[in-house]
Amino acid sequence: MSDSFDIVILGGGTGGYVAAIRAAQLGLKVAVVEKEKLGGTCLHKGCIPSKALLKSAEMLSKFAKAGEYGIEVEGKPKLRFSKVMERKDKIVSQLYKGVQHLLKKHGVTVIQGHGRLMGPSIFSPTSGTISIEKADGQTELTTPRHVIIATGSRPRTLPGLPIDGDKVITSDHGLQLEHLPKSILIIGAGAIGMEWASMLNDFGVDVTVVEYMDRILPLEDSDCSDELAKLLKRRNVKIVTGAKVLPESFEEAGENVRIQAQVGDRLQTFEAEKILVSIGREANVQDIGLEATEIQVERGVIQVDAHLRTAEPHIFAIGDCIGGLQLAHAAAHEGVHAVETIADLHPLPIDSTAIPRCTYSRPEVASIGLTEAKARSQGYELKVGTFPFRAIGKAQINGDIDGFVKILSDARTQDLLGVHMVGAHVTDMISEAALAKLLDATAWEVAQTIHPHPTLSEAVAEAALAVDGLAIHI
Repeated sequence: MSDSFDIVILGGGTGGYVAAIRAAQLGLKVAVVEKEKLGGTCLHKGCIPSKALLKSAEMLSKFAKAGEYGIEVEGKPKLRFSKVMERKDKIVSQLYKGVQHLLKKHGVTVIQGHGRLMGPSIFSPTSGTISIEKADGQTELTTPRHVIIATGSRPRTLPGLPIDGDKVITSDHGLQLEHLPKSILIIGAGAIGMEWASMLNDFGVDVTVVEYMDRILPLEDSDCSDELAKLLKRRNVKIVTGAKVLPESFEEAGENVRIQAQVGDRLQTFEAEKILVSIGREANVQDIGLEATEIQVERGVIQVDAHLRTAEPHIFAIGDCIGGLQLAHAAAHEGVHAVETIADLHPLPIDSTAIPRCTYSRPEVASIGLTEAKARSQGYELKVGTFPFRAIGKAQINGDIDGFVKILSDARTQDLLGVHMVGAHVTDMISEAALAKLLDATAWEVAQTIHPHPTLSEAVAEAALAVDGLAIHI
């Protein structure tokens, strides 16, 4: 039996390690059990490496337009993909060392191995003892006062379509590519799919996207979906919506692969060098001992209450394994909330409508709160203000004038219901809307906030003014 801990966290991803640090700050004895690397999907297979690649893609597109800025570049900019991947790996390595340092600094015990929950036994009258299988095959047990499950998620696969890591890949495989394909078919037009579509298009790959729903980014406001689709099509990204992919039609075609989709009343055949399956993520809830507990799993995710407790009151669950938005910053916030609940600090309730959503395509998409369609379906009478970036001086200076800011306000209470943005750097700008939501600000209060000039943030102020028809610069 190992040392007794106040909290043991299963999983050292963003949610897990942030929870561990917060627990240590509160004087609790905490351990993290991780079978792979600290940092989890976000650091090693998701947020960080993909955004590093997206930055290289953005730089390539900028150099291609250098002449518009009065800068002459001899010849065509040349992409060295191996250097792009080296830069990505270097960034991941630096941040990985940072996470390791942070946990060591806070005195968090890190246990390398696969953790599984045990039911009531001689070690504990309740579920929650953890059996940890080490790499050498040895097993150790620990019985903490509380457990936080933070086991994350993995790419969802399409039943019947074999993922071989070569011709048919997920985003995990994409981050390890040694060479760019000439063409790719992306199945799924959510945030991950559209980021890959934008990135690979900038890298010179012939990109086709097929989506089952009637538009790309189906969880975002339809105006944002339409704007990004228009701009990507302008860049020769082929987008087919309302397409039901038929896995059984998959076949190899020489150097390429081929698959069919039902699009309306006709079958359409797609051919490309590779297929990227990007249809969401599924929770890692298998082989962690849940069957030995009272913890409930529905629709593939762990069920929790408003304070992230499972059906076992001393066992909490956070992040992708409980479903929801499946975002790294959501997992981190949930981790802090769970720890502060354990410490009886009574943290503020988590409002899912106050969690920003970001897509790091070119241009970016960022949002918070309700979409216009969702707000109207819930019976709200809306006031809507929209302002285009092309009317903003800083956007003209930057040479990125596409997109807009859209603000939804409750006509009765004046409360902000949603903020939606498409444009360069909007993933950095959405935090103002998140703060406004937290403080229950109105569009009028956002408009009264003095925004510096010239900045892109002026579009937020102008959109807030536009809610009442008072925008200045349009």
